[in-house]
Amino acid sequence: MTASPNPPANTQRPPPSAPPEPAAAPRRRRRRVAVLAALAVGVAAAIAIGWRTVGAPPPVHYVTAKVGRGDITRAVTATGTVNPILTVIVGSAVSGIIQDISCDYNTIVKLGQICARIDPRPYQAVVDQDRAAVAVDQAQLRKDEASLDYARGNYRRLASLVPQRYASENAADSAKATYRQLEAQTALDRAVIRQDEAKLAAAQANLGYTDIVSPVNGIVVSRNVTIGQTVAASFQTPTLFLIATDLTRMQVDTNVSEGDIADIRKGEAARFTVLAFPGETFDGTVTQVRQSPQTVQNVVTYDVVIEVDNRDLKLKPGMTASVRIITAARAGVLRVPDQALRFAPRLAKAAPAGGGARVWVLRQGKPAAVPVVTGLDDDTNTEIVSGGLRDGDEVITGERRARAATPFVPRF
Repeated sequence: MTASPNPPANTQRPPPSAPPEPAAAPRRRRRRVAVLAALAVGVAAAIAIGWRTVGAPPPVHYVTAKVGRGDITRAVTATGTVNPILTVIVGSAVSGIIQDISCDYNTIVKLGQICARIDPRPYQAVVDQDRAAVAVDQAQLRKDEASLDYARGNYRRLASLVPQRYASENAADSAKATYRQLEAQTALDRAVIRQDEAKLAAAQANLGYTDIVSPVNGIVVSRNVTIGQTVAASFQTPTLFLIATDLTRMQVDTNVSEGDIADIRKGEAARFTVLAFPGETFDGTVTQVRQSPQTVQNVVTYDVVIEVDNRDLKLKPGMTASVRIITAARAGVLRVPDQALRFAPRLAKAAPAGGGARVWVLRQGKPAAVPVVTGLDDDTNTEIVSGGLRDGDEVITGERRARAATPFVPRF
């Protein structure tokens, strides 16, 4: 009996079964939970620390200034115009054509010097006519005086003959009337002579007015006439020249507001600058505080006159001046900045009413109040008359608070 052959081996592998869950998986989950919990605790701690830091007030840094000695000057500021102290307007009293001009701008003139001449011929003709009229009047007077002498003698002769009846009374009366008439005529002649002499004097004065002369010693600052120009003096005197008596002494006319005028006194010192010399200061003295107000757009000002030396002739009429009138001054006094008197710490108690001024100084790093008695103030510094301050002390003028830091904002 033959044995059956072995069956063929099955080469196909069975499907693999699912691998079992490893034992380390629960450990990984627990680790992840622990990490997340630690992160949450860290974030909470950071938030708590951050809020604590933000809530704390930032440190305060105080700004201080050193107490020292110096000058304090109180002044009133104003603007003004530079003018000559005395300016004379030279005009013409008669009308006519300008025939000659001998003065120009900046001409130095003397009293009585001829600056211009108006054509004198029309006025010379009037003078000649009036002089002739006076001569005629005088001749008429001499004629009438001769007739008067004859009439007087005739009357006396006839009057002496009437008693002897050598002359009639009618003849004597007629001679007397003639004598009286000639007396009146000679009196009239004398009056006419005086009248015509007055006309002659007026004509001669007008002839003299044709010479335009300087009434003062000075310098010509303006000329408003040319040769050939007709000057008409019928209604008002025309201005031909403007003469300043002395430019070595000038004045500044300033307008001071009504709020400052009470501080201005005659004799106070003043300083001013002009645009032509921006780096130079000119000194002057208040000579007048005029009482007449000037109102422009409801703003009331008063004219204050300041006299200044101008020997070098730098200042010119019409310049604009920026003026400081010194109303009070102290030299070498103890002073503090005005900010020190205005400063007070945020948590400081208010000063008692009527308690006077006080400043703050640092005592062991903290502000402490020091009462003081103040004096002159120049809007920058204030004089300390008495109190607990000494030269070299540090007074607080302000404070700066440091900016609060936050842990949530990165710094760059």
